[in-house]
Amino acid sequence: MSTADKVIEIITREQHLEPGVVKPESTFAELGIDSLDGVNILFALEQEFKIDIPDSVAQNMRSVDQVVDALTRVMEGKDVSDLVAMAKGETSAPSS
Repeated sequence: MSTADKVIEIITREQHLEPGVVKPESTFAELGIDSLDGVNILFALEQEFKIDIPDSVAQNMRSVDQVVDALTRVMEGKDVSDLVAMAKGETSAPSS
Protein backbone atom coordinates (compact mmCIF):
# COMPACT_ATOMS: atom_id res chain seq x y z
CA MET A 1 0.00 0.00 0.00
CA SER A 2 1.40 3.39 -0.98
CA THR A 3 1.85 6.28 1.45
CA ALA A 4 -1.00 8.12 -0.27
CA ASP A 5 -3.32 5.13 0.08
CA LYS A 6 -2.44 4.76 3.76
CA VAL A 7 -3.01 8.48 4.42
CA ILE A 8 -6.39 8.31 2.68
CA GLU A 9 -7.29 5.20 4.69
CA ILE A 10 -6.38 6.89 7.99
CA ILE A 11 -8.27 10.12 7.18
CA THR A 12 -11.31 8.09 6.07
CA ARG A 13 -11.20 6.05 9.30
CA GLU A 14 -10.55 8.97 11.66
CA GLN A 15 -13.30 11.10 10.09
CA HIS A 16 -15.78 8.23 9.72
CA LEU A 17 -16.15 9.00 6.02
CA GLU A 18 -17.43 6.69 3.32
CA PRO A 19 -14.69 4.88 1.37
CA GLY A 20 -13.91 6.75 -1.84
CA VAL A 21 -14.82 10.20 -0.46
CA VAL A 22 -11.21 11.15 0.37
CA LYS A 23 -9.11 11.77 -2.74
CA PRO A 24 -5.48 12.91 -3.06
CA GLU A 25 -6.66 16.35 -4.22
CA SER A 26 -9.19 16.73 -1.38
CA THR A 27 -8.71 19.68 0.94
CA PHE A 28 -9.42 19.47 4.64
CA ALA A 29 -12.05 22.19 4.20
CA GLU A 30 -13.88 20.11 1.58
CA LEU A 31 -13.82 17.12 3.93
CA GLY A 32 -15.08 19.14 6.91
CA ILE A 33 -11.84 18.61 8.84
CA ASP A 34 -11.28 21.30 11.47
CA SER A 35 -8.16 21.92 13.56
CA LEU A 36 -9.15 19.43 16.29
CA ASP A 37 -9.84 16.76 13.67
CA GLY A 38 -6.46 17.60 12.15
CA VAL A 39 -4.71 16.95 15.47
CA ASN A 40 -6.40 13.55 15.77
CA ILE A 41 -5.41 12.68 12.21
CA LEU A 42 -1.85 13.83 12.89
CA PHE A 43 -1.59 11.56 15.95
CA ALA A 44 -2.94 8.62 13.93
CA LEU A 45 -0.44 9.28 11.13
CA GLU A 46 2.47 9.58 13.54
CA GLN A 47 1.52 6.29 15.20
CA GLU A 48 0.96 4.48 11.92
CA PHE A 49 4.20 5.63 10.32
CA LYS A 50 6.18 5.76 13.60
CA ILE A 51 7.47 9.27 12.92
CA ASP A 52 7.21 12.74 14.42
CA ILE A 53 5.83 15.47 12.21
CA PRO A 54 7.04 18.93 13.29
CA ASP A 55 4.14 21.06 14.57
CA SER A 56 5.10 23.91 12.26
CA VAL A 57 4.78 21.57 9.27
CA ALA A 58 1.55 19.96 10.50
CA GLN A 59 -0.13 23.36 10.96
CA ASN A 60 0.42 24.16 7.29
CA MET A 61 -1.11 20.97 5.90
CA ARG A 62 -4.44 21.79 4.27
CA SER A 63 -4.93 18.93 1.81
CA VAL A 64 -4.36 15.22 1.43
CA ASP A 65 -1.59 15.86 -1.13
CA GLN A 66 0.24 18.15 1.34
CA VAL A 67 0.04 15.49 4.05
CA VAL A 68 1.43 12.83 1.71
CA ASP A 69 4.24 15.15 0.57
CA ALA A 70 5.23 16.10 4.12
CA LEU A 71 5.04 12.52 5.39
CA THR A 72 7.10 11.18 2.52
CA ARG A 73 9.77 13.80 3.03
CA VAL A 74 9.94 13.25 6.80
CA MET A 75 10.13 9.45 6.35
CA GLU A 76 12.89 9.78 3.75
CA GLY A 77 14.82 12.17 5.98
CA LYS A 78 14.56 14.94 3.41
CA ASP A 79 14.72 18.62 4.24
CA VAL A 80 11.37 20.07 5.31
CA SER A 81 12.69 23.54 6.17
CA ASP A 82 10.78 25.03 3.22
CA LEU A 83 7.55 23.65 4.72
CA VAL A 84 8.48 25.12 8.09
CA ALA A 85 9.24 28.48 6.45
CA MET A 86 5.91 28.42 4.59
CA ALA A 87 4.09 27.66 7.83
CA LYS A 88 5.73 30.69 9.39
CA GLY A 89 4.83 32.83 6.39
CA GLU A 90 8.48 33.42 5.52
CA THR A 91 8.20 32.41 1.89
CA SER A 92 5.58 31.99 -0.80
CA ALA A 93 7.48 29.28 -2.66
CA PRO A 94 5.10 26.85 -4.35
CA SER A 95 5.18 23.30 -3.06
CA SER A 96 6.22 20.71 -5.60
